[in-house]
Amino acid sequence: MRHLDLLAVALKARGWRYVRLYGSGEFAVPVPLLWVYASGVTDDAGVLVSVLATSGGTWGYHDARWGRYGFLAPCGDAKAAAERVDRFLKQRLFPGTW
Repeated sequence: MRHLDLLAVALKARGWRYVRLYGSGEFAVPVPLLWVYASGVTDDAGVLVSVLATSGGTWGYHDARWGRYGFLAPCGDAKAAAERVDRFLKQRLFPGTW
C-alpha cells in the first residue's frame, strides 16, 4: 500500500484522479489496487495499478489487467510509473493526438 500511496501522490500532481482499493471491506479485492482514471472529459478511461514482486526480490508497479506482463516501473521510481500511466491514459483519451 505504501508504494501505491507514493504513486498516487505522483499522479495527483499530474492531475489524475484515483481511488484506493485496499481491501477495506467495501471492496473485496485480494491485493491492494489503485484505480487511476480520467478527470473531466470522461470517467470511463482508466488503469488499475498493482504492486507485484519482480525478479531479484524487488517490487514493481504493474497494470493489473496484464499481471506480470504489465510492468510499468520499479517501485523505487513512482515518477516513472506516473509518466507511463499518464502517457497510457492520454493515448486512450486522445488517440489521434499521441
